[in-house]
Amino acid sequence: MQITSNISLKNLNTFGIEAEAKYFTEIQSVDNIIELLNTKEYKNNAHLILGGGSNLLLTKNVDALVIKNNLKGISIVKENDDAVWVKCAAGEVWHEFVMWCIQHNFGGLENLSLIPGCTGASPMQNIGAYGVEIKDTFYELEAFHLETGKQQLFSKSDCEFGYRESVFKQQLKNQFIITSVTFQLSKKPTFHIEYGAIKQELETMHISELSIKAISQAVINIRSSKLPNPKEIGNAGSFFKNPEVPAETYLKLKQEFPNLVAYPLENSNYKLAAGWLIEQSGLKGLKVGDGGVHKLQALVLVNYGKATGKEIYDLSTHVLQTVNAKFGVTLEREVNII
Repeated sequence: MQITSNISLKNLNTFGIEAEAKYFTEIQSVDNIIELLNTKEYKNNAHLILGGGSNLLLTKNVDALVIKNNLKGISIVKENDDAVWVKCAAGEVWHEFVMWCIQHNFGGLENLSLIPGCTGASPMQNIGAYGVEIKDTFYELEAFHLETGKQQLFSKSDCEFGYRESVFKQQLKNQFIITSVTFQLSKKPTFHIEYGAIKQELETMHISELSIKAISQAVINIRSSKLPNPKEIGNAGSFFKNPEVPAETYLKLKQEFPNLVAYPLENSNYKLAAGWLIEQSGLKGLKVGDGGVHKLQALVLVNYGKATGKEIYDLSTHVLQTVNAKFGVTLEREVNII
């Protein structure tokens, strides 16, 4: 394990923002973490744990020790006739792990294809897309407690999953390094094609017999057509959460805006489509300097070249204020701001 100083993080965040880390190291094993805890760089500085850098906006240099999680490995823990429990190291690229599951015909993650980032971040964020969330297949995770130096096991209930939320984004933030995540996947999968444009895309693909491979490809096609590739245009995917409002607020908005896009929730509230709100506020395709609201998906803020993190953040503030002024709805940033 090596610790370096004043390292550029430009290629380690999908926004492509130029920022420096005071100190930087990569961990390849749990032994590396134990070794790291005894260094003066760790003891004398704050720390930031970095995965794929896909849910992050750097607004300044990071005056801390940045720890890049590069733990690797995928293994089958146990299985029966109906299900298989697959353990994936936290540093594995999420989409590559999903493809591994599909190649082995293990169902449950196909709707989450092409989401950027690493596996370790998936439960932190409770990532979700097209009607599926991590909590639907999550079994348990292992995490290293930085204070005690011990591994700890977290069940689904321990993680306190919410909409793009978990205990690791709240009261346990920066206290643990997730080392692996275990998923309970199906050998006899249930297909989820009712959300978004999946059914329509499957028809376009002329799919006559459903499979997890076909659904995955449909999701990849849809995401590729709507979302910019971070390797081509800097972005962190969806920048804002879809806001949840009481039924009374929804009905009032629906009366004023008949085309309002919303989804009923089990708690009688409604989830509004943040992308629709932003687009209807006239912001889709807006460009300010080298930052902008993507022309095809208003949920995505982009860096067209040399935008700073502060410029992207200021643009997000403009979006929040504009949407609130038009609809009286307060959006919340989904991306972690540093």
